[in-house]
Amino acid sequence: MNQFAAGTFVDTFGLKMTEMSPDRVAAEWVVTPNQHQPAGIVNGGVYCTVIETLASVAGSVWLGDRGTVVGVNNNTDFLRAVREGVLRGVATPIHRGRSQQLWVVVITDEQDRTVARGQVRLQNLAAQG
Repeated sequence: MNQFAAGTFVDTFGLKMTEMSPDRVAAEWVVTPNQHQPAGIVNGGVYCTVIETLASVAGSVWLGDRGTVVGVNNNTDFLRAVREGVLRGVATPIHRGRSQQLWVVVITDEQDRTVARGQVRLQNLAAQG
């Protein structure tokens, strides 16, 4: 998956997958100043991107060759300001059905404190062919 993401939006800030299964996807990245908003903390859009990405990858792994997934809702809460360090995100399923999936993603810092949490609803699209 890391090779597949080369040159994409998430690659611009170094998101690296560390675990991938139908029941759990994890990734991490190093916070750098180019991820900051003007106040010097990680921009909320970075968290939204990571949450959407991990949920989508997880949903795709689970759905497999039955089709593809697209995000239809992303609800992200920002809980703790971060200026530097390594952050880790983990996606786990809440619901996986015939037409939709719901995943929760928790982002933690190096002290295992939750810094952001979100959930993403995915639409399952049947394989064409």
